[in-house]
Amino acid sequence: MPPAPRKTPVSRKPTFRQAYESDASGRPRKKTVARKPARKKKKGLSTEWKFMIVILLLVLFSPFYYAYVIKGFSSTWRWIRDIGEDPNYRTYSSFDIRIPKGYNIHGIDVSYYQGKIDWKKVKDMKEDDVKVDFAFIKATEGLFMVDPYFQRNWREAPKAGVICGAYHFFRAHKPGLWQAKFFLQTVNFEAGDLPPVVDVEELNGVSASEMRKQLNDFVKHIERKTKVKPIIYTGLSFYKDYLKGNFENYPLWIAHYHQPKLKVGADTKWHFWQHSDKAKISGINHVVDFNAFNGDSLAFDRLLIK
Repeated sequence: MPPAPRKTPVSRKPTFRQAYESDASGRPRKKTVARKPARKKKKGLSTEWKFMIVILLLVLFSPFYYAYVIKGFSSTWRWIRDIGEDPNYRTYSSFDIRIPKGYNIHGIDVSYYQGKIDWKKVKDMKEDDVKVDFAFIKATEGLFMVDPYFQRNWREAPKAGVICGAYHFFRAHKPGLWQAKFFLQTVNFEAGDLPPVVDVEELNGVSASEMRKQLNDFVKHIERKTKVKPIIYTGLSFYKDYLKGNFENYPLWIAHYHQPKLKVGADTKWHFWQHSDKAKISGINHVVDFNAFNGDSLAFDRLLIK
């Protein structure tokens, strides 16, 4: 049997897709893939900028920064509030009084009238550069009266770091010598204390000369026993009327309230000025007398008992 004839392959027309994907010779075209445009790499922050940002954050979150801002705000508010006030005699809101400028050492004087005192709060109180550096504490009066709060105040104030002095309220119609003895029996003065103080404000029915005689007996006895000149406290009017020209060798403490300056002559050598009787002090539930020392820290230190 003869072999069957081979079938001639039938040429088929290319499909539309084949024709589209082939070139003129019929070979398949290479597919061209559209490339996506390359993305440009974003540049990061430079090291210098990063460093600056870190520094800025540290400053903003620093308590010192906010302290500076608050201080600046407080200073501005203080300036606004003081408009129209005498810059040498302005109000201190914490103390609720006006305080004359030019004095660096301030203090108070207290008695049973102020009641129980929290001396730590007294010491911690401060506005601008004004704080309580010293305190004069009432000890005795006349011949028999001891202030009921003296021992407590005399013990607790130094513990809080307040420099103390003790004073006697003088009665001119009582023997000055015996008043001085009574005062020294009550108070034990030590190195670092302020000198003893005698508070003389009244004639108590005797003449000015008799008052001066008894006061002289008092201060002489105190000086002999303590080797320190006592301080004489009095009001401005009482000083001008009865004491001026006498006791010039003794430290002088004058009361003259609510004035920008102590109105005494340049020849008057005074050490302390009680310029207000209405100060409000932290730790004390009653108004308090407020005082300024006439001198710097060296002069104040020289005044203390050695």
